[in-house]
Amino acid sequence: MADRYLSFTGTAPGRFLTRRLGLPQPAALKRHSPEQPDLAGGLLHLTAGKSDLGLAPVLARTNLPVTDTDPAAVVLDATGIRTIEDLSEVHSALHPVLRSITPSGRVVVLGAPLDPADHHQAAAQQALEGFTRSLGKEIGRGRTVNLVRLTDAEAAESTLRFLLSPKSAYVSGQVVEVGTAPVTTPADWNRPLAGRTALITGAARGIGEAVAETLARDGAKVVVLDVPQAEADARRVADRLGGTALPLDITAADAGARIAEALPDGLDILIHNAGITRDRRLVNMPAERWIQVLEVNLASVLRTTDFLLTSGTLKPGGRIVATASIAGIAGNAGQTNYGASKAGIIGLVRSLAPRALADHDVTVNAVAPGFIETKMTAAIPLLIREAGRRMNSLAQGGQPIDVAETTAWLAHPASGAVNGQVVRVCGQSLLGA
Repeated sequence: MADRYLSFTGTAPGRFLTRRLGLPQPAALKRHSPEQPDLAGGLLHLTAGKSDLGLAPVLARTNLPVTDTDPAAVVLDATGIRTIEDLSEVHSALHPVLRSITPSGRVVVLGAPLDPADHHQAAAQQALEGFTRSLGKEIGRGRTVNLVRLTDAEAAESTLRFLLSPKSAYVSGQVVEVGTAPVTTPADWNRPLAGRTALITGAARGIGEAVAETLARDGAKVVVLDVPQAEADARRVADRLGGTALPLDITAADAGARIAEALPDGLDILIHNAGITRDRRLVNMPAERWIQVLEVNLASVLRTTDFLLTSGTLKPGGRIVATASIAGIAGNAGQTNYGASKAGIIGLVRSLAPRALADHDVTVNAVAPGFIETKMTAAIPLLIREAGRRMNSLAQGGQPIDVAETTAWLAHPASGAVNGQVVRVCGQSLLGA
């Protein structure tokens, strides 16, 4: 459904009226397209504290020219911050340039892991999290602010490329930790998934369809899985993308075995997107509504993941990306079942990620969408829908492509050092952390 308020605020009368009334003034976001794959402007590299990160070669490969004026992106290397006094350098570095950042621009702050042996360093580095999230809520004009904790610039290249691109238009206020696992650099950054097979559940429509399209764009052979009732739509999507359709009820006890049978050459990327809602307040919720949501959204994910890992169907170097939700982080009235299922996904990711990487060389991450413009949200009553759209730092709903682009980054072969992360795709929702 079209966001008429966003369209109205883009007109002269709309800007005047909303300014006078103190209403939100969302900026139309500039997303990735073949015609505009990069940010429209240059990159400004700043440093706070003493750093030996060796960041310059990685930034040079982002396709953004170095600039001193009107940057489209600002990277502040604050990995050397160790004391509260050092934090003054964060202010002095960013304060003079914030107004000059172009609309839909990016600010990426780089921090270091917290040192358990140095509580002064830990306090100063944790301060960057509150700073980043606060700046994201005030910067405006469609610009985003994120924090990346890292020790190895090369391991963070895929993350920096994503956050410094139009692909991250609806990702703001996030803290991403990048480890030091070996990274596979793709032969072609424009088609990094070439030669890889990706299975997407619930891919016949909506967000799942957008994920399949994006992974296919990046070179993957996609397997479009959906329930047998949606087989016609699944085949339509698969045929359009040069992939294959797999009609299957993901809650079936043998779903994992049937996926493995359909993929004798193995699987590189597993995207758990299938999900349902059966909303009702707990006091009015019959047991079958509770069971259905937990079964589809969580139990099936656990069963199929376990089978595909232990059977070796998911190959070394593989990626698992599951779909959580801000409902699993902040909760939502009428969605105790859904919130429980999506919080369970977060628990799965945090527990499984280190073991899957150590035992199978597979990363496990999650995306947590906020208000995304889909047929499901279009059915929400008008006032609630408008509240959902406006209650984030970008003052608008996201698009399925925003979730898809974030998923593609986590599925990237060069994202091997990104593991155990839950990344909200919510425009920095005012709900939740």
